[in-house]
Amino acid sequence: MKYWMSILAALALTAVAPASLADEAAPDELIRVLSEQVLEIVRNDTRLQEGEVDSAIERIEAVVVPHFNFRRMTMLAVGRDWRQASQEQQRRLMDSFYGMLVRTYSNALTEYKDHTIDFRPLRMSPDDSTVRVQTAVRQPGAQAVSVDYMLERTEEGWKVFDIVVAGVSLVTNYRSAFAQEIRNGGIDGLIQALEARGGEGMRFPGHES
Repeated sequence: MKYWMSILAALALTAVAPASLADEAAPDELIRVLSEQVLEIVRNDTRLQEGEVDSAIERIEAVVVPHFNFRRMTMLAVGRDWRQASQEQQRRLMDSFYGMLVRTYSNALTEYKDHTIDFRPLRMSPDDSTVRVQTAVRQPGAQAVSVDYMLERTEEGWKVFDIVVAGVSLVTNYRSAFAQEIRNGGIDGLIQALEARGGEGMRFPGHES
C-alpha cells in the first residue's frame, strides 16, 4: 500500500505542467515529465520534508484535475454499485473518495526522496485509446517494484485512471471493501465511511459547493 501512497501522491503533487503538456505529450512522456518534477519537489521542498500536509493538499488540488480522471477511478472502485447511486450520491462518492486519497497519500511523500524511476519502452499504436505506461520504482537496499499507469485518451489529453502496483490495481483493490460498506449501510454508508477516513469537507475541483 505504501507504494500506492507515494506514487499517486507524487504525481498529484507535481508542479503545474505547461498547459499544452497534457494535450500534446505522449502518455509515457507525460508520466516521465511529471515524475521528474515530483522527485525534484520531494528532494528539495523543505515544507514537505517537515510534514506540512496542508500545504501538500493545496498543491494536490491545484494539479490533479488535468492529469487524473477521478470520476472513472471512483466508478472502478465502487464497481457495479455505482449505477445504483443517484447523481447526488455519485457526486458525494467522488468528493469523499478524492478527499480520502488526497489526505492519505499526502502523508507518504517525505519517505521517498531516495527513490528513482525507470521507464520501460511504451507499446502502443497510433489509434490506441488506452495505454499502459510501465515503470519500476527503485530504492536503495530494496527490490524494485513495478508501477504501471493506465491512461486514457480524452479530448483534454491523456489522463490517468488507474495505477497498478506489483500487478495489483489501486482502484479495484478498494472494491471489496467498498462493496462490504455498501452491503452494511448502502451507498450513504460508504460515503460516510470515506468521509470518516479523511474525505469530509473536500470537494473535487469542478464540483459546486
